[in-house]
Amino acid sequence: MTQKKKKKAILTPLMLHYSPVYVIGLAALFMVDYVQLYIPQYMGDVTDGLASHSLDAVGIWDLCFKIIICGVLHLLGRFVWRYCIFGTARKVERIMRNQLFEQLETLTQRYYHEHKTGDLMSYFTNDLEAVRMAVGPSIVTAFDATVMTILVLYRMITHVSLTLTLYTLIPMSILAVGGYFYGTVIEGRYRKMQQAFADLQDYVQESVSGERVVKAFVQEEKQFKAFRDVNEKKRQASLNVVRINALFIPSLRLLVGITYVIAIVVGGYYTMIGEMTLGRFVMFTSYISSLVWPMLALGDAITSISQGIAGMNRIHEVMDEESEIRDPEDPDDVESFSGQFSFDHVSFSYGENLPDKLINISVDVKPGETLAIMGRTGAGKSTFVNLLCRLYDVDHGSIRFDGHDIKKIPLSVLRENIAYVPQDNFLFSQTLSGNISFGRLDASKEEIIRAAKAADIHENIMEFPDQYDTMVGERGVTLSGGQKQRSSIARALLKDSPILILDDSLSAVDTDTEERILENLKEYRAGKTNIIIAHRVSTVQNADHILVLDEGREAEYGTWDELMAKGGIFASMARKQQLERQLQLVD
Repeated sequence: MTQKKKKKAILTPLMLHYSPVYVIGLAALFMVDYVQLYIPQYMGDVTDGLASHSLDAVGIWDLCFKIIICGVLHLLGRFVWRYCIFGTARKVERIMRNQLFEQLETLTQRYYHEHKTGDLMSYFTNDLEAVRMAVGPSIVTAFDATVMTILVLYRMITHVSLTLTLYTLIPMSILAVGGYFYGTVIEGRYRKMQQAFADLQDYVQESVSGERVVKAFVQEEKQFKAFRDVNEKKRQASLNVVRINALFIPSLRLLVGITYVIAIVVGGYYTMIGEMTLGRFVMFTSYISSLVWPMLALGDAITSISQGIAGMNRIHEVMDEESEIRDPEDPDDVESFSGQFSFDHVSFSYGENLPDKLINISVDVKPGETLAIMGRTGAGKSTFVNLLCRLYDVDHGSIRFDGHDIKKIPLSVLRENIAYVPQDNFLFSQTLSGNISFGRLDASKEEIIRAAKAADIHENIMEFPDQYDTMVGERGVTLSGGQKQRSSIARALLKDSPILILDDSLSAVDTDTEERILENLKEYRAGKTNIIIAHRVSTVQNADHILVLDEGREAEYGTWDELMAKGGIFASMARKQQLERQLQLVD
């Protein structure tokens, strides 16, 4: 029997850390509630004094002065508890958001493949907002309602009538039982509503990102119909929450109305038969009015706390995720690489029930050499570099850098020594200069320009009105495919790491531009190791080693001349592409 994984509590330590501030806030709130109880008493005293003609002007002014003092204390106490509790709730939300983002930064690619963007975004918005409301306003509401209720009932018992007070407890007992069941139901419904919101957010994000594809295939109507379905599911999930609230909140008001009826009927009867003075009756009805807000507020507190629990449970699901790729407990003493690396009988699969993407691969690359990797789509080329960057761990075999096992190298050291240009040339929504210097924030303008020239993007940048200060838009949408690729290459070149990986990063440029970039690489990357994944054989003709993959296996390995002499897969690809190029020149 497997042991259940213990949940990682992130809210409890924060609440304990800020507990002194909460205590101060709750103490101020208690003072406000306590002082507020004297106002009905003073009003009752004024009523009885005026009715019996026993209260003179001095007595009236004295009572008015006490009421003013109560008001001032109420004002000061209210400021203190709002600052302490609401302000602390904002701090807790900020810290949890930082912790959540930090956790996401540690998770592997596998996690992001299995979870949608909408889910992740909803954690940072609705779920954290629900938690903040639970640890801020809801704590105030629940504490205030409970304390106020206890104090009011105490004053009603000691200053009015025990019998009459017991009558008012009947509706409150019903509220307590109903509130328990309501909280259980609302938590489950709120969780479903949050999931529906995440699905809606993910659909919108995906549709907006793929807007050009939608228009190109004239699928606007289909997308709109699909959106309506997702939106309807969100509406139904929200309505399920609204329905339970629509039942519970009016029920609270009904209980409040019943409490008022009890006060008027029973209290009025006691006043008529002389067992209660008119002033005490006024005091009692004032206390009943003081109970109205706690009874209604308790319903809001139950709702908010239940939603906060649901949001916290969803956040815990992320925080409980453990990254498969972690720093070694006893790392090797290594800070930089010479550029040498080797694969020793490496095999890898993305899942237990999935076929192997790499099978028994062995290569050895010396410092300053260039390794080219070729193969059909799905042959395992990108998997090779994913393992080299340790985005995944190998299933069998080992990867070594300068003799150090990759699992013994700190992740920061490993990735700092590798510059990687992935197939998806992602650019951030900032300036071109900011994108190129992303890996080296301290780079000078001259260094940025030099890297851009090496990537053959400098002249294009200078044609823009704002040049290097040009905003590229979300995911570089304002740039062409080739410009995005070359901007990504410039970013990697500026990092100037011992190992550079270009994962099919020249596919969107023409052959002349490709030749210029490769020629620039010889000078810019002199003495450093390069890995080039390509589909065009012209890209790899000057590589020191060429690895041809076929269904995850090493089909061929050697230099250009050696592979051409073999007449195998690589030679066939080379002859075919040469023929295609000749036909294009003829056309």
